[in-house]
Amino acid sequence: MDLADAPPALLVRRHLHLAGDWVDPADGGTIPVENPATGEIIGQVPAGTPADVDRAVAAARAAFPGWAATAPADRAAHLDRLHAALAARADEVARTVALELGTPLKLATRVQAGLPLTVLRGLVDLAARPAAEQEVGNSLVVREPVGVVGAITPWNYPLHQVVAKVAPALAAGCTVVLKPSELTPLTAYLLLDAVTEAGLPPGVVNLVPGTGPVVGEALAAHPDVDLVSFTGSTATGRRIAHLAADRIARVALELGGKSANVILADADLPTAVKVGVGNALLNSGQTCTAWTRMLVHRDRYAEALDLVAAAVAGYRLGDPFDPATRLGPLVSAAQAQRVRGHVDRALADGARLVAGGPDAPLPSRGHFVAPTVFADVHPDSALAQEEVFGPVLAVIPFADTDEAVAIANNSRYGLAGAVWSADSDAALAVARRMRTGQVDVNGAAFNPLAPFGGYKQSGLGRELGGYGVEEFTELKAIQR
Repeated sequence: MDLADAPPALLVRRHLHLAGDWVDPADGGTIPVENPATGEIIGQVPAGTPADVDRAVAAARAAFPGWAATAPADRAAHLDRLHAALAARADEVARTVALELGTPLKLATRVQAGLPLTVLRGLVDLAARPAAEQEVGNSLVVREPVGVVGAITPWNYPLHQVVAKVAPALAAGCTVVLKPSELTPLTAYLLLDAVTEAGLPPGVVNLVPGTGPVVGEALAAHPDVDLVSFTGSTATGRRIAHLAADRIARVALELGGKSANVILADADLPTAVKVGVGNALLNSGQTCTAWTRMLVHRDRYAEALDLVAAAVAGYRLGDPFDPATRLGPLVSAAQAQRVRGHVDRALADGARLVAGGPDAPLPSRGHFVAPTVFADVHPDSALAQEEVFGPVLAVIPFADTDEAVAIANNSRYGLAGAVWSADSDAALAVARRMRTGQVDVNGAAFNPLAPFGGYKQSGLGRELGGYGVEEFTELKAIQR
């Protein structure tokens, strides 16, 4: 049976995953899972409690010494088997994400299911390498696993964000307690199915679904959690940092973004606009790295706006399982309402509507927001400063390169960005001046082995590749 046609009862998960077993939660509370394309309830998961977190952390703590002592080659072999088990579930992952998040199936297959496998494949190779050691004078400097990791992940990339935390933590020799988003928890269960099939030692990966205020806070405040790795809003990241700071625990935070796409006067404008619009609208705009501010030289501004409007017109809203759909719903009614509020405020602030807006046609049901573009957006306005997390693009003109860099850096965030120019050296010079964690030059491909993370209020620490593995380690100096 196709998962898209499955009755809701087949999507009910009743257990936690603790110490290698599927076990009953402490009480019978449940969380419903909604299909945002229809508003229908498609399943449910347990509502975890602080008591469940205590059991999960105890399991992870008990498993830590053995896993930390496991040879790197053996840890890599475990991750290799996990990759194989997860790859066998790739179609099921894509369909599940399409159901619980609303990502169009084609995109869910390529990105939501495909990218985590690419990331995990790279970490298999990294895990096989012994931790680097360095001689500094009479000291031997070594890296050791930090311990028990609390991984709190978001709803927008429900497998990728889990793999980006769990896999490098395991590669470093840490054990993990995972709390997935309560909006998209079903995908995490597929990962734990794969963990079980791959035969990872009991307690190395544990799963406690639940809400942020209950399970997330209990995990962040738990005295036996050595590092909390969180991806989500800056406001929630601030709260987690406070909870961890009270007990002097480490945090890794991947938070909000308001990334600038700088298109210089000599750029290949049609390509820059096409790629820029695609990036801004990826996953219905529910992407922390989305280039939601398009900065265009004044000499090409009018031309760029025409190209933007034409590009946006090609994004058809609809059923995620319809091959013609290019843009799915937002994850929830609350998220859709929040995005509409940003659109209304931009209109009130005097931004010029180029496409979409509150009167654009929408599907008859589901949490849809039309792809919307504003021109003449003031760099200090709310639309240019606040993370919308929906399919809304702000287009801003600039007079010269210095102004473009100043506008790009005029943000409390610094997660990603882009630069376009026919002169690659000029583009690189601008990229170096941008205060942000990643910059793509002329549409360069995403590199899953490069460090990922942000400046300023976009977070602390780095994920992915070797840098992501190091995030889950402690440094020790041994004097001899």
